[in-house]
Amino acid sequence: MNYVKQMRSFIGHETLFTVGCGVIIESNEKILLQHRADEDNWCIPGGVMEIGESFEQTATREVFEETGLVVHNLQLYGIYSGKTCFVEYPNKDKVFSVQIIFKTSDFQGDLKQKSEESKAHRFFQRKDLPLNLNPRQKKFIVDWVENKKLPIID
Repeated sequence: MNYVKQMRSFIGHETLFTVGCGVIIESNEKILLQHRADEDNWCIPGGVMEIGESFEQTATREVFEETGLVVHNLQLYGIYSGKTCFVEYPNKDKVFSVQIIFKTSDFQGDLKQKSEESKAHRFFQRKDLPLNLNPRQKKFIVDWVENKKLPIID
């Protein structure tokens, strides 16, 4: 059962509170970003928690669905909340999400470039990030660029 779709059937476009989990995947001092198909911006892999999942289960599932990679040894990087975690989508759905962000350099599998949600995946150096970062994720991507120590609670 898809929790978000079920809740939308009750509340329509009104603000839905969710928990999002994502992973900063590092390789050779670079971060893996995915180019979103729906918003035409770059973000880390991740998504919304389903009922009954743990934070780590959500992060692991979402990374695999979006990238084809299996992540291991997740470390809590930060917990993000506040005004930047609100979005109104083009279809008028509103969401406020608390973001639980992990970090790892331990992963395996073959990176799939395209999925339903993404156009491409690429590893970026700190000094060469794309300009069109997802506004709801920019804070923790910039924290990674600035090499802030974990955990960050914002």
